[in-house]
Amino acid sequence: MSHPKYGKPDHPVHSLITQRWSPYAYSNKMVAQEDLLSLFEAARWAPSSYNEQPWVFLIATKDQPAEHEKLLACLVESNQAWAKNAPVLVLACIRNTFSRKGTPNPVAAHDLGLAAGNICLEATSRGLQVHQMAGIVPDRARVAFNIPDGVQPFTAMSIGYAADPATLPDQVRLQETTPRTRKPLSEILHTGKFGQQWA
Repeated sequence: MSHPKYGKPDHPVHSLITQRWSPYAYSNKMVAQEDLLSLFEAARWAPSSYNEQPWVFLIATKDQPAEHEKLLACLVESNQAWAKNAPVLVLACIRNTFSRKGTPNPVAAHDLGLAAGNICLEATSRGLQVHQMAGIVPDRARVAFNIPDGVQPFTAMSIGYAADPATLPDQVRLQETTPRTRKPLSEILHTGKFGQQWA
């Protein structure tokens, strides 16, 4: 099955990687709790420095409208415009210190990224799609969810079933239907010194 957002890799990779994409248009179909639990179970098993698992996820679903609205309000306005239709919204936070040592964890954001990647792949395997968002209002989120010091609201994500992009405003619809592209490996894979291509 083909889709305009499916990636076309230069080298063979798992289909879950090429079929993962970030929709703006979401169906109103609810996501089963069992599926959501499996998505966050996948996050739970992501690698992290010292097995710290520094991530904390706050989840809001449309069957709890007040909670969904509260989390939606923590997104920047441009994200609210389309994310309001997603049946599931998630605020992703990181703990900034190692629990075992009390020292700063400089790779907490990296580890959250690994957990979020697991969520994306597990979602794709279930016919769901996830849209990661950097556009949040951290101070608003901290107050709305009573997030303690030492925990940083970092990113958000929407989860659900992709819908017809015809429902979107023109500019967003263009983004939704434009094929995904990636830099060539020659730009990101170096050896010997920075800028010197490998292979």
